[in-house]
Amino acid sequence: MRTTFSCFLPALLLFQTCAAGPSQQPLEDDPTLNAATGNADYREFLFAPGQPEPQPVSQRVQDIWDTLRAVQPVAFHVNKPSGLLGYTLHYGREAFRILFLNGPASDKTGRKTNPTVARAVEELKAAADEDQDTDAMFLLAEMNFYGNFTHPRNFTEAFLWYNDLAWLTGNSTAQSMVGFMYATGIGEAVERDQAKALMYHEFAAEGGNTRSEMTLAYRYHTGIGTPKTCDHALFYYKKVADKVIDFYRSGPPGGHAMIRDSYRWADEEGGVYGEGASVSSSGMNARDPSHVTEASVEDVLEFLDLMSRKGELRHTYTLAKMHYEGARGLPRNFHRAMKYFKVVIRKYWNEDGSIKQNPPAGLDKLAAKAAGHVGLMYLRGEGVAQSYGTALIWFRRGLANGDGLCQHQMGLMYLHGYGVPQDAYKASSYFKAAAEQDIPAAETRLGALFLDQGDVAAATRYFELAARWGWMEAYYYLAEMTNFGVGRQRHCGVATAYYKLVAEKAEMVHSAFAEANAAYEAGDKESALIPAMMAAEQGYETAQANVAYLLDEQRSLFSLNSILPWVQKTRSALLRNTRLALIYWTRSAKQTNIDSLIKMGDYYLAGTGTVSDADKASTCYHNAAEAHRSAQAYWNLGWMHENGIAVQQDFHMAKRYYDLALDTNKEAYLPVKLSLLKLRARGYWNRITNGNINPIRDDEDSRPKLTLREWIATFIRNDEAEYWEELYESREDDEDFIGRGLDSENHDDGYYDDLDFDIDEGMLEGLLIVGLAATLLVLVYIRQQQQRNRQNENAANAGNANGNGNANANNANNRGFFPQPGDPEFGQWVAGGVGH
Repeated sequence: MRTTFSCFLPALLLFQTCAAGPSQQPLEDDPTLNAATGNADYREFLFAPGQPEPQPVSQRVQDIWDTLRAVQPVAFHVNKPSGLLGYTLHYGREAFRILFLNGPASDKTGRKTNPTVARAVEELKAAADEDQDTDAMFLLAEMNFYGNFTHPRNFTEAFLWYNDLAWLTGNSTAQSMVGFMYATGIGEAVERDQAKALMYHEFAAEGGNTRSEMTLAYRYHTGIGTPKTCDHALFYYKKVADKVIDFYRSGPPGGHAMIRDSYRWADEEGGVYGEGASVSSSGMNARDPSHVTEASVEDVLEFLDLMSRKGELRHTYTLAKMHYEGARGLPRNFHRAMKYFKVVIRKYWNEDGSIKQNPPAGLDKLAAKAAGHVGLMYLRGEGVAQSYGTALIWFRRGLANGDGLCQHQMGLMYLHGYGVPQDAYKASSYFKAAAEQDIPAAETRLGALFLDQGDVAAATRYFELAARWGWMEAYYYLAEMTNFGVGRQRHCGVATAYYKLVAEKAEMVHSAFAEANAAYEAGDKESALIPAMMAAEQGYETAQANVAYLLDEQRSLFSLNSILPWVQKTRSALLRNTRLALIYWTRSAKQTNIDSLIKMGDYYLAGTGTVSDADKASTCYHNAAEAHRSAQAYWNLGWMHENGIAVQQDFHMAKRYYDLALDTNKEAYLPVKLSLLKLRARGYWNRITNGNINPIRDDEDSRPKLTLREWIATFIRNDEAEYWEELYESREDDEDFIGRGLDSENHDDGYYDDLDFDIDEGMLEGLLIVGLAATLLVLVYIRQQQQRNRQNENAANAGNANGNGNANANNANNRGFFPQPGDPEFGQWVAGGVGH
């Protein structure tokens, strides 16, 4: 029978931690630990170095463990439609349920506990109670917490087992889990208590638990459950960063590959507010390549493969690099990468290493890059047997064409003596050549060499160049230099920020993003929530946003559930925690997630997870709008001014905020225009009913109105200034002109001394008006003369009707001074005029 000892546990825990020493490690092959900490290969970096060897597992527990491992895992199945037929069946079932069953959809997974697992659990309980077997306690705690081997989750039972294990042995993993459960109150196993959470994490960190060290660093950094303390945050972030660098350097030549698995799940659906409305999918982020989905990765691969088959070598190289580096939805595949790299290489080099005749233009650089990657794979033993000699051959081929990667790897081989004599001087020359091509790894290595020689300024310059590319080692060196005041004044805040960047680069060491992503993509939101929440407690902003997104129940303003309640699907109790959702929205917002900041405002405005507070909502919207230019925040502020929420009702200010929303994001055209139409209608009603709301006012021209005299005077001044400016620009290269100008300013003959250049502006305006009036009179006179001549011509045309004879006689006698066109003498007259 278990005893909890809750009344005097804190004091006993402190004594136990000091007396018992480091914690006992769990079972070697425990998959539950892998789910919590990532890959089992990185387990040694989760615990303090120098821990004693774990005690051998009892035969009783080993037999139970073997039985559990023999149980076939049950995959989580989710009804995700695919294809036309799949979607038809899916929505057909949903329509049938809504129309005829009139009941909420069940969210139960339908998993049943395997009888073998049930018997194994009973055996574990017997071993824990009768033998006080700590391995049995740990297995029971993990199975109840994670729900492994089809065993149902029971957070209350998990807490009791973790708590007993922490008290009995000082197990750092158990202490960390107890602290996590106190911090989050997950599953309502215990009431949230930040003080107790901090205490248990302190005990676990003393035992070397990396997850607790990350959690404490973040809590001291942001002031969760304790005042902000920069020195404490720096202490714990440095401990994690030291472990990360040790892990990185323990890998193959060049270090372990730090693959990033974290991403925001909401971005797969266009962001928290949908495509175009969220900051993450609008404005500058509308075409962000980081939002590429798995389906689009498959499309890209298909396109690149098609172009590669057509002989496009650039696409072949891109395809090879994608397989080598991997991406979300595309695991690393070294064999395919090698295959495509060698396709490029064979187009440039023969088997003996000679260059083919007449290679296409630009192929030399592309082949050199491919050779560098092939050499890197042989150097690191990725997909092939490790061979320094083969790597050296490929690097030398790339060197002939000046490839930066080959230069860096050659420097690395000479620096550490990989297949060549160790030579720091040659290494530095290769690093310098690669750094000139802005290779961040080479810049970091060159900075480290300068630092060893005492040239702090040069080292700092190269570290900062590499840090532009987010290179982890460069961040670490800058953190160390800032922390110890090397070449600069010590600054706790800057050093902490650098250490935090280093610590969060190693997701695989202390987080389980891969497991969380896999569970979310499979539709198992409960299994996705737990590792995501652990990462969120460690300070990862993406994890905080993901947890809040899973717990969020405010997906739309007018949902179908409010109209048809039976349509709503039942959410599990674990996912119904709006208060915790607000907490994680807040933490994510503090790390500059703008959509999370707006979500904070929504929660405060609606009173979701907290007491309704429109003033706090307005503050959130103002920060998002003014500091981060969020169109959604501008629209929300316009709505608040339109309806008088937290501010005085003001239609004019509402219109200004709506206009700002449209100026910020052109995709908001339709909602903004609809809002403005409604606002205009309300403004019209306010005017005809003599309402007291500040109406919409058209923007007045800020420029003062000018009279005719003022306008003419302004025109003359501007015209004169423009004339002299053009004159100066046309002759600015003429030294004689400039010289005369300078002499005229410094005349000494006194010729201009008695002249007064002050002109009365009133007289000038009067003269100008008189001139304009005279011009107008001349134009009027000319107009009248033209009208009189036209009348005479009309009268002459009317007289022609009296007879041709009279007309001809009149034309002969009254043809004027010059012959008219059509007269036989007109041609002679023209010829004579031209001749003269």
